[in-house]
This record gives sequence, structure tokens and C-alpha cells, in this order.
Amino acid sequence: MIPFTAPIDDILFSLRDVAGAADLPDWDDDLASDILTAFAGFAEGVIAPLDESGDAQGCRLESGKVRMPDGFPEAFQQLAEMGWQGLTAPERFDGMGQGPLIAAMVSEVFSGANHSMQMVCNLVPGAISTLLRFGTEAQQETWIPQLASGAALSTMCLTEPGAGSDLSRVRTKATRTGGTWCLTGEKTFISGGDQDLSDDILHLVLARTGAVEDGVKGLSLFLTSKSQAGSSLKITRIEEKLGLHASPTCQMAFDDVPAELVGAEGEGLKAMFTLMNHARLDVALQGVAHAARAHAVAKAYAVERKQGRKPDGGDAILADHADVRRMLDEQNSLTLGARAMVHVTLVEMAKGSDTALVDFLTPVCKVFCTEAGIQTANLGIQVMGGYGYLTEYRVAQTWRDARITSIYEGANGIHAQAIATRGLRAQQGAGAEAFDALIGRLTDHPAVLALREEWRRARDCVAKAADPAALAHDFMTLTGELFFGAVWARIATHDDTPEMERLSGLVLHRAPPWRTAA
Repeated sequence: MIPFTAPIDDILFSLRDVAGAADLPDWDDDLASDILTAFAGFAEGVIAPLDESGDAQGCRLESGKVRMPDGFPEAFQQLAEMGWQGLTAPERFDGMGQGPLIAAMVSEVFSGANHSMQMVCNLVPGAISTLLRFGTEAQQETWIPQLASGAALSTMCLTEPGAGSDLSRVRTKATRTGGTWCLTGEKTFISGGDQDLSDDILHLVLARTGAVEDGVKGLSLFLTSKSQAGSSLKITRIEEKLGLHASPTCQMAFDDVPAELVGAEGEGLKAMFTLMNHARLDVALQGVAHAARAHAVAKAYAVERKQGRKPDGGDAILADHADVRRMLDEQNSLTLGARAMVHVTLVEMAKGSDTALVDFLTPVCKVFCTEAGIQTANLGIQVMGGYGYLTEYRVAQTWRDARITSIYEGANGIHAQAIATRGLRAQQGAGAEAFDALIGRLTDHPAVLALREEWRRARDCVAKAADPAALAHDFMTLTGELFFGAVWARIATHDDTPEMERLSGLVLHRAPPWRTAA
């Protein structure tokens, strides 16, 4: 297996120079570099070496308790002792007090090193944000220090059997007796629903406090924990999956589990979206991480593997062949561009001046970046041929692990439909208008501006369509391509090396060579 190396320089360049983080008033370039370098060293030395063995061994359910693969508990203990679980927790709760930009850099490296472990650990920042915004002072004082120290990990319990993306079908019931709430029902596809890494687990649970006919308006958010629930919360199974074998995906049965209301009754989705929006950008970065890893492995193999002859009769390597170079270029351009798309979104979020724009960009990033991760892993397998299909070089595992990203945290088709409907209609299309303006701020490249004109015509067509859902996939694809082209034009303005000029030319001038020649 080719060892994992964190793409530190690429991440810092993208966030600082391309996305414009350096222009933010609270950006500390030295601090960002120091934190990323420190975590990268830990990830390369401790977390990444467990990725392949964890995939082979997987998780197991023993007497109703989940056991993680060998080495995972010890690695998590080191992670917690170094304070990484408290990266975004406020300092008053013994955290580092870092913001989303620093967290994004660390999260990408974590995912690239060991996606399964990242899945179990990285719902904590979203849980902390949810508690800070909606939790009571007592809930914050009780749980945030535990989350920051690693004493507790967290879950997001939304999905139920028969109620996947349609949350109006949630049947888990919350009942109140006096001042006490209890939860009864089933939840499924719960990442880290149980594990033996942390002493406790905080479960954020969406449950019904209103009538079934109230739909999503009858849902509220609750917190409970492994220690509170005791035997009234059972892990009934862990799923056998295509990938992420070292991340326990649990089915959970709640039987009068004591719980506390988080936020206002009937406003569960409002509270839960704080957690979900964090998760969606985090999933986009998982796609970026897989893309970067697949390209790194394929490139390392292609520059060493001898294959065929050069025109002068000497030995050729794989990278000498035009079709292999094409695939490596596509991998690299997708990786760099997808990363920049997320970073631009995060910087716009940090500015805090245009929530409609961030709401529009988030699903675009989720769709484009997860598809980029899957495509780049697929190309990596192709570059390496039969060896790519074997487990030896790990790129097959990269594809298996990446495949879920286009499904969870909202299937990509659902996000496409949201862009084609709410994205063009909410607040008179404010998000789409802000996106249009963003493209103009990012670049004045003629090819991008021409694509923006095509996008504008498509936007007007979709907005007037009787059934915009039928046009959603194509419109999301076009929107992603426009954003991708704009960030690539910006990459080229900040890195004028011959390699970046060549790649930007491939992205921004995609006409077939015979058409150009004609």
C-alpha cells in the first residue's frame, strides 16, 4: 500500500489564496499552518495505518455491544488526549475555540487518512454547534466539555425503517410524563450508534411530539445518552456494507428511553439542520479527501510502473501514455477544483453576510464533490488496471468508501431537486442571484462568463417549468460545472506554474481538439 500523505500545501493554498480566507479579519495564517501540520503528522503516523486493517477486520456486535477494529480505541485515546475532539469547542468548555475553516482543513485530512474513524468522531463539531445554538445552559455545561475531551462521542438519529429521506414519516414517539420525556421507536443507519472508543455517547434524536398528520411540524429534537438510557436502548444490529467497514452503522431500538428536549417543541428540524448543514459540507470534504487520495495513489503508481515503449524504443512508464495522462489530469483537476468549491463556500459562511448564498452553495458542493470523489477513485482503478482492482494498493477501498457519500446526508438527487425548486424560489431566488454575482466576483474569464449565460437561460427555464424536478439533475450538473470552472479560473490566477496553466486550460477549454483545429 502507498502510505497516506496529507496534502498540506494544496489545502492551505486553496483556502488562503483561492477562497480568500487570508482576507478575513480573524484569519491567522501561521496558526492555520501549525494546526494543520500537527494534525497531519498524527494522521499519517497513527490514524492512516489503521485504515486498511480496519477495513479488513470490520466492526462486530458482541452481546449487544459494538467492538471496533484492533487499534482503534488506542488511536482514539491519543486523539482525545491531544485535544483534537475539542477543536471547535469554545475555550470556556476546555476546547480550542477554532472556527469552521480550521475544522475543515483537519476534517479533510482525517477523512483521507481514515474515513471510517472520521465518521465516528466527526459529528462532534455539529453536535457542539447545535447545543450552543439551541441547548439550555445546563445541557451545554453537561455535554460540551465531555464532547471536547473525548469522554463522549455523538450521533445524529434521524433515519428510521420506512422513513429515509422523507422525515414526515418519522414514527419514533416522544411522550411526556410530568417534566420527563421518554422516547420509543426505532432508528436505523446510525453511524457510531455504539462503539467502544468513548465512555459515553450523546444521541441527538428526532422524534414525534405531535400527531402523525402534522408531518415535519410535529417533530422535536431530543438528547439522550448511552449512560442515561441503560438497557432501554438496544443495538439490534450493525449493517454489513460495501465500504466503511470500520464504521459501525447501527440499528437502534428505543424503549421508554429518558430524554431531554433540545430547543422548542415542534421545531426539531430547525435545530437538526444546524447539525445537518455541518454534515453536508463535511461530506463534500470527504469526497475531496477520497479524490486526493485516489489521485496520489494512481500518480505514484503511474510514474513507477513500466509499460510499453517510447518512440525512441526505451522503456515507457504508464504516465507516458496519453490516455493515462488524461485520467491523471482529470483526477487532479477534480480534486483541486472540488476542494476550492468547498473552501469558497466556507469563506462565504465565515463572512456571515449572505446566508442565502451559503444555502445555495452547500448542496452544490455536496453533489459535485461527492461525485468527484467517486469518479476520481474510479479513474484510479482504471489507471492501475488489474492492480487497481486488487486490495493491495487500496484504491479499490477508496472507491468503496467514497460510494456512500453521494447517498447519505441527503441523496444527491434530493439536493438537485432542492436547488431546482426552493433554491430558485426562496426569497425570490436570492440564493441563485447571489450565486450569479459570486461567479462574477471570482473571475472574468470569457469561457466561464459564457457558461454563466447558459446557466442563466437554464435558470429561467427551470424557474418557469411546470415540473422543475424533471430538469433538476441537468440543472444541478450545469450549476456545479459553472462553479467548478469559476474556481479553476481563480486557481490559475494565483498559481501560474506551467502545470496549473495546463490543467486550467483543460478545464476551461474543453472543446475536442479536432473541433478547435477545424
